[in-house]
Amino acid sequence: MDRQIFNNTETRNLAELAKPTGNIYESVMIMAKRANQISASVKQELSHKLEEFSSYADTLEETFENKEQIEISKHYERLPKPTLVAIDEFRHNEIVYRTVSENA
Repeated sequence: MDRQIFNNTETRNLAELAKPTGNIYESVMIMAKRANQISASVKQELSHKLEEFSSYADTLEETFENKEQIEISKHYERLPKPTLVAIDEFRHNEIVYRTVSENA
């Protein structure tokens, strides 16, 4: 994904978002589930990177600021929100989803 995703508020055309599924509520649920997946993935990645800096022997008084740790945290804070990424992926048909048919 080489597209720039801006981290700001943007008005969305609901009719365009509903086109792929024919139902705005179904489209929103697909995007919400994808946003949750992205959020969990980013959280796991961040936790793994910050784990390298944790020391189990540290007490509250012994904790100090680590510049690398702060930079990693700032990088993740600047990333676009998972909801915005999910909307962008949905608009560009990058999300694979299945619907349960009524006959199944």
